[in-house]
Amino acid sequence: MEQSSVRELQPIIDAVRLACELCRRVQASKAGVSRKSDASPVTIADYGAQALVCRAIARSFPDEGVIAEEGAEGFLVVPPGEREQAVRLVGKLLGERVTEEDFLRWLNHGRGVRGDRTWVIDPVDGTEGFIHGRGYAVCVGTLVEGQPVDGFIGVPVSPLDEGGTLFFTDAGRAWAETLEGSEPRALSVSDRVDPPSIRVVESYVMGRRSREMADRVYASAGFDARRARRYDGMVKYALVAAGAADLFIRGPRDIRKNPHKTWDHVAGTALVRAAGGQVTGLDGRAVDFSQGAELRGTLGLIASNGRVHPRVVEAMAKAAGEEWGFLPQPE
Repeated sequence: MEQSSVRELQPIIDAVRLACELCRRVQASKAGVSRKSDASPVTIADYGAQALVCRAIARSFPDEGVIAEEGAEGFLVVPPGEREQAVRLVGKLLGERVTEEDFLRWLNHGRGVRGDRTWVIDPVDGTEGFIHGRGYAVCVGTLVEGQPVDGFIGVPVSPLDEGGTLFFTDAGRAWAETLEGSEPRALSVSDRVDPPSIRVVESYVMGRRSREMADRVYASAGFDARRARRYDGMVKYALVAAGAADLFIRGPRDIRKNPHKTWDHVAGTALVRAAGGQVTGLDGRAVDFSQGAELRGTLGLIASNGRVHPRVVEAMAKAAGEEWGFLPQPE
């Protein structure tokens, strides 16, 4: 698959920066929270950030498809005052007049379009963290031939840089710079392999099943669970790519009722792979990203520096497979 260059994708980088600034302003304003049909939270930051990114795609890559978490139909049920606030803020950041019609058109841009490249957007990954004043990320990835190729993760509240970090791929390599625009620095996954030294990152909120599974895997692999740090959103993938962490496990769930979503993983997977790491399903097999908005058949994912990946897959099978029967036992 041909890798894109940052020069070609500069409009997306610019849009992610604007989206991060929008999120900061909305968070400071303490705007209200709505609930979607699945009861998950959404704010005008989600809609505004997606509108900004989709506008950039519509202008620079108008014939390419988009898979995004939000849509115009959801925005239309937001209270009128908050809709007006979102449209006004997007216009202010762009320095141009924006109507609600513009905003709605951008939100749905590229939906259902089939092209050589598909953009995958999670406008505010970690909405619960955003709402509660913790971390979150603006995430944009690309799929080519059903595989993640490029990733852009804007992190306004970053554990690596005061003022935030922008993680991105460029021609098959992974990079980071401050959101304000510092000199880019190349990223590479760590070379840590000694189990006691492994740095684990976890989701801030974990279900009981995922918690139990993770504890068993850590114990089986010899990792020190006390070293685990919790973060919201795709920041965890970015930290693995940067070598600041070595392992992230997105644990199992009932995928018949709540399948994993493509937009939660594409940008992070592209970044980790570009940094030399590995991302697979819980059984060590490749993840099928070609099914649209859902990762059907994927019970969970493992992202690592690659060096510890075989140990983690083996530990996963030993710790979880026998009891729950969703993983093959190691030979």
